[in-house]
Amino acid sequence: MDRQPAVAGRFYEGEPRALAREVGAFLTAPAERIAALGVVAPHAGYVYSGAIAGAVYGRVAVPAQVIVLGPNHTGLGRPAALWPPGGGWRTPLGTIPVSAPLTEALAACGLVELDRAAHLREHSLEVQLPFLAVSRPDVRIAALCLGPLDVEACADVGRTVAAAARAHGALVVASSDMSHYVPAAEARALDELAIERILALDPEGLHRTVRREGITMCGVVPATVMLFAARELGATRAELVRYGSSGDVTGDTRQVVGYAGLIVS
Repeated sequence: MDRQPAVAGRFYEGEPRALAREVGAFLTAPAERIAALGVVAPHAGYVYSGAIAGAVYGRVAVPAQVIVLGPNHTGLGRPAALWPPGGGWRTPLGTIPVSAPLTEALAACGLVELDRAAHLREHSLEVQLPFLAVSRPDVRIAALCLGPLDVEACADVGRTVAAAARAHGALVVASSDMSHYVPAAEARALDELAIERILALDPEGLHRTVRREGITMCGVVPATVMLFAARELGATRAELVRYGSSGDVTGDTRQVVGYAGLIVS
């Protein structure tokens, strides 16, 4: 069974040639791409966050297999919902196959359950796919949608993600926006607290800081899981590629959503 696009034509262009142009315009072209262990990339409509996502993917050498971790905005499905092996995720640029070996490796975690329901209307994983498809046309994915897990559960899932990534040479993508619907200056100040913990490769601190400070970072669980996995894989550094907010596009800084793009290697 293939997963059908839920937000094509709304969050990003729905026509193939227009989408390829849109993504291509956002991707940067550095002299050398980084062999990253993990990234944080935003998942808003491309008009708002596409440039930040493109700056991240333009810096990374995307491998043939990618684990995509996204938050659950809809409340549907299981707390750690893994799209089952077989089939693919359809996009206007074609169907991205689901990697059965990578998916089966993630299913080894006792907290992870095979479940399509959490994914059917969820946009946070879907919006990463055109960037992956343009960066690596032969890419295969495993897709894990995560609810509000505590830090111990994040560590447990992170260990399994690390084992799967190590076995299959996979990149781990954490899909997340930052602060939501606060003034731009407040968003930046709060988001800097979370970004500081990511740069320190501190998953426990990220999870704790977001909760303590009331930071409305929707993908804190995917980012925490990615950091646990990256640390297990031997990560030594993280880099903030770009930060911005919806106010940079609209000019309205009274209530913004923040976006950060980071690379862990």
